[in-house]
Amino acid sequence: MKTHRGIDRRRFLEGVGGAAVALGAFRPARVFASQDEADFAAHERSKAGFARKRRSLELRQEAAMEEFRLPIPEHRNNGDELLYSNRIGSFSKGLPHDALGEVNPDAYQSLLDALSSGDPADFERIAMGAPLDQRNKLVDPQAGLAFDMQGTDSHQLALPPAPAFSSREEAAEMVEDYWMALARDVHFSDYATNSIALAAASELSSLPEFRGPRASNGSVTGRTLFRGPTPGDLAGPYLSQFLLLPAQLGTETIDSRQQTTVRGVDYMTEFGNWLAVQNGFLQGSNQFDETRRYIRNGRDLSAFVHIDALFQAYLLAALVLWQLNAPLNPGNPYGSSATQTGFGTFGPPFLLTILVEGCTRALKSVWYQKWFVHRRLRPEAFGGAVHNVKIGSADYPIHADVRDSHAAYEVGRRYGTYLLPMAFPEGCPVHPSYGAGHATVAGCCVTMLKALFDGSVKIADLLRDGGTEHRAPVVASSDGLSLIPYDGDDIDSMTVEGELNKVASNIGMGRNHAGVHWRSDEVQSFTLGEQVAISILRDQKHCYNEAFEGFTFTKFDGTTITV
Repeated sequence: MKTHRGIDRRRFLEGVGGAAVALGAFRPARVFASQDEADFAAHERSKAGFARKRRSLELRQEAAMEEFRLPIPEHRNNGDELLYSNRIGSFSKGLPHDALGEVNPDAYQSLLDALSSGDPADFERIAMGAPLDQRNKLVDPQAGLAFDMQGTDSHQLALPPAPAFSSREEAAEMVEDYWMALARDVHFSDYATNSIALAAASELSSLPEFRGPRASNGSVTGRTLFRGPTPGDLAGPYLSQFLLLPAQLGTETIDSRQQTTVRGVDYMTEFGNWLAVQNGFLQGSNQFDETRRYIRNGRDLSAFVHIDALFQAYLLAALVLWQLNAPLNPGNPYGSSATQTGFGTFGPPFLLTILVEGCTRALKSVWYQKWFVHRRLRPEAFGGAVHNVKIGSADYPIHADVRDSHAAYEVGRRYGTYLLPMAFPEGCPVHPSYGAGHATVAGCCVTMLKALFDGSVKIADLLRDGGTEHRAPVVASSDGLSLIPYDGDDIDSMTVEGELNKVASNIGMGRNHAGVHWRSDEVQSFTLGEQVAISILRDQKHCYNEAFEGFTFTKFDGTTITV
């Protein structure tokens, strides 16, 4: 069990049990002697005021005990860190590496020592690979030790082990990442006809351990290619309407055209540059397109998820739904009130606040998984291992499904190395891959939106009733300069819930399009974020005066829950 400043976390939580018993027996006593009764009465002012204070204490106690009763799950990783003494299966970016790209063992141990002790001073002693003035620093490992005062503690949620370094599933995920990089400039609407996209679909269809969506015959098609796992992902165009439609924020209209990056410009395809990035040296900036465009391909989506505020896509979704007068979740107690409307509770300020409330809590949960449990390497590091094996510089246990793949061949033919072409010059962030921060926040925020809005409503019906200039679902034009109507025959399958699931997948998969994550990072992290949101909603339910029976919505796995 990891410790923080010498305090064992499990023993701390066990100790809370005794404290909770004591708190349960606590009855606020008068703090003045009998001769001071008049002063005490004046201090309290009224029995009503005292009762309010007492009830506030009880609510905090009840919520704390509900969370305390949740078990601490077993936190298991895939075993790669112990299996490979050279740490080839583990995250080590930012630490010093040798000429092959293998991490310095003493430097890696300094990271483990800090994670084990939890002492802030030990984190300052981690051996880094670049001088301070040129250093890309480790991103917030101590966040995994932070507590929170609302929702389930980060250590009481778990992710299953990630695919192992030598597994067929990891190989299949790397094949997908290679193809996503190769298809970065292909319009989403062209996946059914473009030769690169068709080659990707064909090879992914042949991999038995590929876990992405498939058509009913078991094949990956242009329709299912690079789509996410959630219900609703396969209905309608690739991109969610919430990333395309204009949004109204008060009197301001938010145009969804983006500052995207230049076509055909990829990074870290030369080994010397790749090695410098692994050692943590800062890099330059992206080359930006001078013209703003609607998101139309993986490169545009990569640009969005590179510098977005993590709740940004879901704030846009909320504003669009509001503008379209989307019905609220039937559990909202003001939906049937004849005399009241919600505001600070169950109204507009409440809706916007609760949407983003879970972001930092979701990040604390996933950061514990990243740094203290899994420490999974990023795809860019795995690409370095594939390259070294392909050119004969190393003999790593890379599965043949990726080592001998058509995707790796095409990358080598186009770039002269087998390194994963990256959308960002600095590559991935300097924190481990599993789980994904963007996807965990997506799972949390989308779950909040499902609790706020009626997910069964058809998007086409909302658009037909007005609220924007567009009266039907849209996609970006081929040049990204305009929005055009979507002409698919599945428009009536596009619901609010489906498009919310899809926007989560778009953001999660957008990180994969950029080359910084694996598919399993995204898929598992949705559920982690969902659990965070549910725990917050559960805690807040104690606090309302309204006759509130709970929000009912559909989870990412298709089951229904009332919170």
